[in-house]
Amino acid sequence: MCDYSLHAVASRPAQVGETLVTTTFRGTSTRGFASESDRAVAVCMLPGTELAFAEDVKYDSRWIWARTIDCRVGKFGVVDPDVPHRHHDAIEFPDGGRVLVTQLSEGQRVTVLQLPVVHQVAGHAQPAARTATAATPASID
Repeated sequence: MCDYSLHAVASRPAQVGETLVTTTFRGTSTRGFASESDRAVAVCMLPGTELAFAEDVKYDSRWIWARTIDCRVGKFGVVDPDVPHRHHDAIEFPDGGRVLVTQLSEGQRVTVLQLPVVHQVAGHAQPAARTATAATPASID
């Protein structure tokens, strides 16, 4: 998922093991993740994607620039998805704190550790009880 403000920017999904960099995308005022080799393409993540930063996380907060969080791991998530025209992409940290992705300081390197598990339901699956009953031979009285 990429913030609404990046819909005009080329994008692709994140891949496990790749290293990304925080950047401001050309023609926008929005920061996000991009590949080190192609900073023009936004790398989008699903909520639950686990990340490891190369250094303690730095971010800008309103009028205070370059604050630091004493943490290097986080999970990508979404805040206030029902509120239109605001940034939703955020990183949640183990202490419960969150920082919007667009507030992350530029140039930070982050590795995608794990993508969330997405469950798919098979169209022709049968409930276990029904399958067990069908496999049991009928008794003859």
